[in-house]
This record gives sequence, structure tokens and C-alpha cells, in this order.
Amino acid sequence: MARPSIADKRKTFRKLHASGCFVIPNPWNPGSARYLEGLGFKALATTSSGYAHAQALSDGDVTRDLVLEHCREIAEAADVPVNADFEGGYADDPAGVAQNVTLCIETGVAGLSIEDFTGREDDPLYDFDLALERVRAAREAIDKAGGDVVFTARTEGFIHGRPDLDEAVRRLTAFADAGADCLYAPGIRTREQIETVVKAVAPKPVNLLMSWASGMTVADIAAMGVRRISVGGTLARVAMHAFIKAAREIAQEGRFDRFGGVVSNAELNAFYRDDLSKRQS
Repeated sequence: MARPSIADKRKTFRKLHASGCFVIPNPWNPGSARYLEGLGFKALATTSSGYAHAQALSDGDVTRDLVLEHCREIAEAADVPVNADFEGGYADDPAGVAQNVTLCIETGVAGLSIEDFTGREDDPLYDFDLALERVRAAREAIDKAGGDVVFTARTEGFIHGRPDLDEAVRRLTAFADAGADCLYAPGIRTREQIETVVKAVAPKPVNLLMSWASGMTVADIAAMGVRRISVGGTLARVAMHAFIKAAREIAQEGRFDRFGGVVSNAELNAFYRDDLSKRQS
């Protein structure tokens, strides 16, 4: 069976945003991407922090070119649509954002997100007018490339010391009017916050970061009108956490107890052999 084309995956991704609610987990390498797809997830998203830590870098310290290479790697590995966590577009000025968004589209992703975080915790959000111009520039770049890539605009105040719901809504509604296909305010976590954002940008879809909205099920979140649920770098941290605990036990206690009960080499071999066979058939 032929693997889906980039155009097929982009069409599928756009349809996923039209109704219902879906979970878009975040792999950090091809192996985790293939396994998540094997579990039946309909789309995937890259994670800036998960990839950065795997490269021995802090989140935010990965270069644009490394991120583009990573996006291409994950998009090529997956037969389901992939959304790129493209951070702030790797430029401050709108023209630079547009240029880099064009490069990101060329990696084969089905969607991408642009955020309004400046990279400076003392002054974390771009001025409103500049943030809006950056969104418009990304929208224009996507339209020039064909318009089929799903564009998510993010406002980052809740995870960078500016938890102002009114300001988040102000920005998200402006981003929606400027052409964003999906809206995202990572860090909102209460029912009131979530429902306020969903209502403000309706009928456009909202992405919720589940890493923050703990204690809720997919059904709970869907009932609030959220269309897309992501987990950011949390799955990558779950894996790193298990690794750290086992390694520390060996280094500090000379024990190997945490090796018990883990997935076997044979089981993983069987999964990836079967997965490869299906893709080659």
C-alpha cells in the first residue's frame, strides 16, 4: 500500500480540525513517532523541549536549521500528519518569520505553530502590534505556498509569568482575525479559562496543552469544546525521568532494580519489524 503524500496528510490534518476532538501527542524522534502512530493516533506534533533535551541542549537553544532537519525527519517517518512546534519562527521581524515559515513548510509538515514569546523572561511577549504582524506574515507565507498547511497561533503569557486571561483572549481573537486556523494558549488549565478561550475564538478550533490541565480526561476536554489536545514535551520527560531514575540507582546505590518489568527487546523488535513490513507492503 502506497504511503500517503504530503498533500494527503495536509488534507487529513485540516479535516481533523473541522469537528470533534483529537489527541496529538508529541514524539521526539522517529522511533517514538512510529510507535505513537502504531497506537492509532491520527496526527503527531514535534516538541521543541523533547528534541532539545535529546540533543543535550536547553529548550530554546536549538538552531533553526536543526529544527528544520528534525521536522523533516519526523514528517518523513510518519504516515499521519505532523504539526511543527516552530517556536517563535526563529526571527523577531515579520519578514524573517515569513521566510522561515516557508522553509518549515518545505519540510513536509502538515501544520505549524508560531508563538509570541520573545525569548526573554524579563519581557516575554512581543508588543501586541508586532505579535499581530508576525502572525499576518506567517499567514501570508502559508498562503503563498498554497495555503493547505494548518496554521496555529500561540500566546505564551501563561507559561512565561504573564497569566492574564483577558490579554490572552485579546491576542488570540486578533490572531484568529489575522488568519490563524487554530488558536493555542499553553498554560491555561481551569474549566473557566478553557471555556472562555474556546468561546472567544469560536468557531475556530483551540489546542489545549494537557501537561497543565491535569485531572481531566479526553471526554472532559472535548465537552468544553476543545478540538485538539497536545502534551508538549511531557512524553519525552516521562522517558527521561525513567532513564534518570534507573541511572541514578546504578550510580548511587549499585542496584538495577528499576530494570524489572520494562518492555523487552524482543517486543520492540517485533513491533518495529512489523511496522516496517506494513510500510513496505
